[in-house]
Amino acid sequence: MSRFKVELKKIVDDSYDIEIGFGLEHTLLTDIQNGLAGALHRFAVITDSTVKDLYGDRIYQMLLEAGYQADLFVFPAGETSKTRRTKEQLEDAMLAKGYRRDCCIIAVGGGVVTDLAGFVAGTYGRGVPFINYATTLLAAADASVGGKTAVDTPLATNLIGLFNQPRKVYLDVAAWKTLPADQVSSGLAETIKHAIIASQELFQYLDAHMEELLTIEPEACAHIAQENCKIKYQVVMKDERESGLREILNLGHTVGRAIETVSGYRLLHGEAVSIGLVAEAELALQLGYVTEAERDAVVSLLQKAKLPTGIPDYIDREELVKKLYTDKKVRDGKLRFVIQKGIGNVVEFEQGVFATPIEEAVAREIIMKLS
Repeated sequence: MSRFKVELKKIVDDSYDIEIGFGLEHTLLTDIQNGLAGALHRFAVITDSTVKDLYGDRIYQMLLEAGYQADLFVFPAGETSKTRRTKEQLEDAMLAKGYRRDCCIIAVGGGVVTDLAGFVAGTYGRGVPFINYATTLLAAADASVGGKTAVDTPLATNLIGLFNQPRKVYLDVAAWKTLPADQVSSGLAETIKHAIIASQELFQYLDAHMEELLTIEPEACAHIAQENCKIKYQVVMKDERESGLREILNLGHTVGRAIETVSGYRLLHGEAVSIGLVAEAELALQLGYVTEAERDAVVSLLQKAKLPTGIPDYIDREELVKKLYTDKKVRDGKLRFVIQKGIGNVVEFEQGVFATPIEEAVAREIIMKLS
């Protein structure tokens, strides 16, 4: 009998830049020409059926005109496409086009696109580089920053995936002008969440400048894009793999993700998170971590952003309670919630622990009265 130790210790630098600006397509091309993807000359541009005509085609054509090999891979827009089946279809399409490890993926779109494309990049050829070109406020606030990639299944959301950091992220604020009003509001939900967990100053800014944000005033939008990145960076830098602190980014998501799924995705992600933030503000009030005035301020700001704050009548609330157990924070069969502490902070229950077990009966009581 013998034993051989495989030494694989290594230091990995996953640092990357986030560029915030207006009309960044040419910046993307220039960066690629200057070596952003190394010596690679083949690019798989992954986008959805909505963003294809707005930005996907343009970036694809720019790559071709610059002498690169490129193909455009398009899937139907919407959260219902964030599945293992869509990932498989993208991978098969890339294989059919002869893509191997000598390629780079460019994700052009919102959170569903960046989640899917980043997941594909992490497993295709056992890993190829990728770049995020975010075109929505939601992606700018959340999905394109931090390296979490995943797909949804009928039993759970975002539990099948991996951590995979991009080479660079572009937040094109000009693209927000193309968004429908409900998508703008949806993106603002994640921004409000960031303010609740980490910045009373940002919360006050959102309250004072909401009309400018809803009408995509450039200066206000660029400011919140930067603040979102700053808050996420401070969290992700300390806890890249979500072993503790990073769970605070899930405020509102325990209830929100469950509502999104039970609604059959009739609700946008941010709309569902908005309702989840109200539910969890009620929970924080019950536990004594916020005042009624602070709870009301959260509700008021969400309403000012034109977001829902009550559970729609068409949602089966008992089914919703059951769906809470598919949340990734569940441990040993027990529901766990992140709890806000006032506005601009969260509760640290013990060192490095930012979620606490909550009895199902408590969660049910809040869900039943939230209308």
